[in-house]
Amino acid sequence: QVQLVESGGGLVQPGGSLRLSCVASGFTFSTYDMSWHRSAPGKERELVARITDSGDDTTYADSVKGRFTISRDDAKNTVALQMDSLKPEDSAVYYCNAEKWLGPFKRDYWGQGTQVTVSS
Repeated sequence: QVQLVESGGGLVQPGGSLRLSCVASGFTFSTYDMSWHRSAPGKERELVARITDSGDDTTYADSVKGRFTISRDDAKNTVALQMDSLKPEDSAVYYCNAEKWLGPFKRDYWGQGTQVTVSS
């Protein structure tokens, strides 16, 4: 059974830090691109950060560049998102995503999400 289990969300003050973690099982983790997305009330789900299957390249939303860092550890089947200098507008449910293209077909998996709240 495919599983993406997330942890690390919570309440933090503006300017603080959180580290999200996602542990994957049930598929060949090292062959998938991994990413974090977030969804806030009244907004579309947006890509926050992505890391390639090899770990050689990363992509970030403009709103988080310089503050967030994505990383992966294939030996542990994990992907993490280090979030620093958090702002109230970062408050959202954060989702872990695994994605792979097989010719014209996409295979992807999603976690259940973890809540991040940035507030005084």
